[in-house]
Amino acid sequence: QVQLVESGGGLVQPGGSLRLSCAASGSIGSVNFMGWYRQAPGKERELVAFIASRGSTNYADSVKGRFTISRDNAKNTLYLQMNSLKPEDTAVYYCYAIIDVMNYWGQGTQVTVSS
Repeated sequence: QVQLVESGGGLVQPGGSLRLSCAASGSIGSVNFMGWYRQAPGKERELVAFIASRGSTNYADSVKGRFTISRDNAKNTLYLQMNSLKPEDTAVYYCYAIIDVMNYWGQGTQVTVSS
C-alpha cells in the first residue's frame, strides 16, 4: 500500500508564491505517473500538471509559465512550485500517482489566494 501526503498549502496574496510537496511512502515500485489536480468550490477537479515516468511534463494552459512541477526520485517526493498566484488559483490541490499500475490520491491541501 502507498500513501501520498501533501503539504505546503496556505493563504497567500495575489502575485505571491507557494511550493506544494507530496511525499509518497509505503511499498513503492514503479512510478508511472505523478501529477497535481485541483478542485475549486462548485467546480470539477482538473489536472494542473503532471510528470511522466521518463520526466516529461505537461501543464494546464491556465498555469503555464507560472507553475513548475518536479520530482525528487530519491525522496519519492513530488513538488509544485507556484508563482504569480491569482485568486482563480484558489482550490484544494491533490497529489495523484500511478504506482505499480495502481491509482493513489492524497488527502488534499488548501491553497487560498486573496488580499
